[in-house]
Amino acid sequence: MISARLGRFVVVSGIAALINFGSRIVFSLVVPYPMAIALAFCAGISSAFVLNRLFVFDPPAIPLREQMFWFLAVNLFALAQTMAISLLLEYWLFPSIGMHWHSEAIAHAIGIVFPIASSYLGHKKLSFRTSP
Repeated sequence: MISARLGRFVVVSGIAALINFGSRIVFSLVVPYPMAIALAFCAGISSAFVLNRLFVFDPPAIPLREQMFWFLAVNLFALAQTMAISLLLEYWLFPSIGMHWHSEAIAHAIGIVFPIASSYLGHKKLSFRTSP
């Protein structure tokens, strides 16, 4: 059974993912695809930090600066996963199967979803831990 906290994390992550995904589309109008992914990640991570702090995790036992450090570290790992999946799909798998219809958007959406489990565990154990 899914815990209430994990459920809230999924909802908050969904909101942050929509911010990430939507801003990537806008950024793609002015910068190359990999740069747009990275910039969109910054928009998503900012909203995710605030929403997770407010609605998902209990008040942490560590200082705000340390929370922010671990949140960034966990999300940089997630960015690496998102980037790897998005680029592998867009530049290797999709062309090899002849898929071109909204391939950047589909690749990025799959890339965003990929690190949910590692992010939840990282934030629970590091970013918002309740014991020092």
